[in-house]
Amino acid sequence: MKKKLYLVILVCAMAFSLVACGNKTDAQPQETAQETETVSETVEEQEDPVEETVEETETEKTAAQELAENTECPLEDGIYKAKFTTDSSMFHVNEANEDYGELTVANGKMTIHVTLAGKGILNLYPGLAEDAEKEGAVLLQPTTDEVTYSDGTTDEVYGYDIPVPYLDEEFDVALIGKKEVWYDHKVCVTDAELLIQE
Repeated sequence: MKKKLYLVILVCAMAFSLVACGNKTDAQPQETAQETETVSETVEEQEDPVEETVEETETEKTAAQELAENTECPLEDGIYKAKFTTDSSMFHVNEANEDYGELTVANGKMTIHVTLAGKGILNLYPGLAEDAEKEGAVLLQPTTDEVTYSDGTTDEVYGYDIPVPYLDEEFDVALIGKKEVWYDHKVCVTDAELLIQE
């Protein structure tokens, strides 16, 4: 009788162990699956910003290039005298040059060099101020120009080589001064007169 009771207890203990092991085995795949889903979501969250950054960079490049590249040039290669006007009393050609700059046409691309009134404008950008502030924006750097006024005095001021997308129509040029704030301006190049044909 004691032997039978002992056998029954032993069988029950073994059955209980098997059931417990079975439940433990079933629980593990579920936990692993949940962990896998969490890792996948984390990876997806990390990938999205990278894709957005690439798209933004391409957009910035396109915006900067469109201004200078997407218009057919009406002039033959050469150097021209051309009038450069703006919508600002602070951003304009030096009075010694009477609103004119030197327009260079090469391989169908136009660039005008303008000498400004002083050294207050630190950089220009061929486009809008919001694009100039983006990472990777290529800013126009100043040259140092010497001007001679009508009374014979001379001065050193900044000049810029500005891409010209088209003639006789306004286009956008942003500037930043000593206050380190970008401003939008409209400029226009007109009255191109050939000086040297290349």
